[in-house]
Amino acid sequence: MTEQHSTPAETFPQAAPPPAPAAPPPAPAAPPPAPAGAPAAPAGPPAPADAPPAAPAAAPRDRRKLFAALRWTAAVLVFGAAGTGAAYGVIQPERTDIPGLATLGDGRWEYPALAKPALPPGAALPFAKDNEDGIHYAGLTQLLLPAPNGSVPDPALKLEKDSAVSVDTLMEEYEATAREKLKQGLADNGLRQVVARGWTTPDGTRTRVYLLRFHSSGFADAFEGCGADMNLSGVNRIETDSVWGKAKVEQGAPDTTGVTVMEESAPVGDDMVRAACVQSGDVQAVILQTRKGTVPVVPLHQTVILQHQLLS
Repeated sequence: MTEQHSTPAETFPQAAPPPAPAAPPPAPAAPPPAPAGAPAAPAGPPAPADAPPAAPAAAPRDRRKLFAALRWTAAVLVFGAAGTGAAYGVIQPERTDIPGLATLGDGRWEYPALAKPALPPGAALPFAKDNEDGIHYAGLTQLLLPAPNGSVPDPALKLEKDSAVSVDTLMEEYEATAREKLKQGLADNGLRQVVARGWTTPDGTRTRVYLLRFHSSGFADAFEGCGADMNLSGVNRIETDSVWGKAKVEQGAPDTTGVTVMEESAPVGDDMVRAACVQSGDVQAVILQTRKGTVPVVPLHQTVILQHQLLS
């Protein structure tokens, strides 16, 4: 994204010299009939040289228009233009390029490049005309968001082969009194598979992303373990994330159908919890972040948007 900004700045100075050399040739032709006009020839180049400075001045205005659409995160801007591309990069643009994020250290994470996994031969994309129920035929592990650069794997997350986790491991995220009912609901609703990834960033934020695959979107929609009434371990009450809602209304947003973002209600204990639910067809994502003190808003929003894009 930085390259997009630097290219215009370099183009304008290169465009200025051509008019200057072009002016001198007519000047030599003039001296034979009118020698006194020779001094006027050098006066021609300064005039074109004055025009180019105005062009670079327009570049900042163009950049402001280009990046003023969203404030969310680096991820929003990158994925907003990705469309249905098979692969796309996730980077951190310079803060000065995005109004509202002009300060250093706003907390955004830098993720590696992402690529949507290849489908089995003949398999349809989720939500294609011949797959309106949104069945994901790609491997569930391949749909998991990778950990951001600089993070370390969460040793407390009990992973099995190919990032699979047991239902009991998932249930550890919930209060003991809610586990039995949730487990029964998963059994009744045809849970097929659960995979997860967890990491901790240098600031102490611990993230866990769970993907649950069901037999159909209807079963995924019936899952009661993610939402405003979810009973998370150590959390008295959880409510809708007001910052997320405000950003969607005021700044516009990519399609976030099936996405719910929440935060722990005050009073908060030693560790704060933020959570998000992303339902996409037959897959339900449960995203949890915890940290001592408070959990920054931006990293969760960034994580949610990227995971949503991988599933869409």
